[in-house]
Amino acid sequence: MVKIRLRRMGAKKAPYYRIVVADSRSPRDGRFIEEIGTYDPLSETNPLRVDLERAKYWIANGAQPTDTVRGLLKKAEA
Repeated sequence: MVKIRLRRMGAKKAPYYRIVVADSRSPRDGRFIEEIGTYDPLSETNPLRVDLERAKYWIANGAQPTDTVRGLLKKAEA
């Protein structure tokens, strides 16, 4: 199954995430199919950048977003 999920980057106590499309069997920070956005929770200006067209494409083709990513996509659409 293909999932849209967060990939953790950044230093200790300074998280930075990439929103990626990956096979559900691959590790959290491992191999992925495509990067569709970024999320920086510590940033005060524009913490979220997402390519909504690619996200919609993957969801239409069966990719399941995780609960966290689903919430971020709703924020990005608003």
